[in-house]
Amino acid sequence: MARLVLGVSGSIAAYKAVDLCSKCVQAGHTVDVVMTRMADRFVRPLSFSALTQRAVFTDETWGDGDRPAAHLAMTEGADLLVVAPATADAIGKMANGIADEILSTTYLGASCPVLVAPAMNQRMWRHPRVVANVERIVKDGVEIVEPGTGWLAEGDTGPGRMAEPAQVLEAIARRLAKTRK
Repeated sequence: MARLVLGVSGSIAAYKAVDLCSKCVQAGHTVDVVMTRMADRFVRPLSFSALTQRAVFTDETWGDGDRPAAHLAMTEGADLLVVAPATADAIGKMANGIADEILSTTYLGASCPVLVAPAMNQRMWRHPRVVANVERIVKDGVEIVEPGTGWLAEGDTGPGRMAEPAQVLEAIARRLAKTRK
């Protein structure tokens, strides 16, 4: 199977990342997890390390031990970097080359394909700057798993819900099949 890096940014949808991680491990993939400081406020690194049996990298643990350049080592030999959920902040950093935390620096150091599953309020998803940032990363070769439409955490209804973990897992399988041809 594949070696995946799962980047988790700070969204209520981070709970879906735990389910996605579990599904990836069950599918036989090796998963390394990178979490932003805000992601850590929604789900804990222990959830991911329990599922993957691997260390989870956060801004607080970045550089600990024998991996001082974790943001670079993380994607060496990886088949795919999956950012799920990808907030407007994470997408903006990707689009503009901002590297101020472990996930954004991991993205910039990645030589493998990248798959992004956005998650944000529908007003943010439709904002012209977010639309432009998504277009920019797609132009850079990033594949987007379109968000769903429905009830959002703030009580709004509309597009912006992170795709369901099963849909993201299907997108991962399709992307890996393309890469291995």
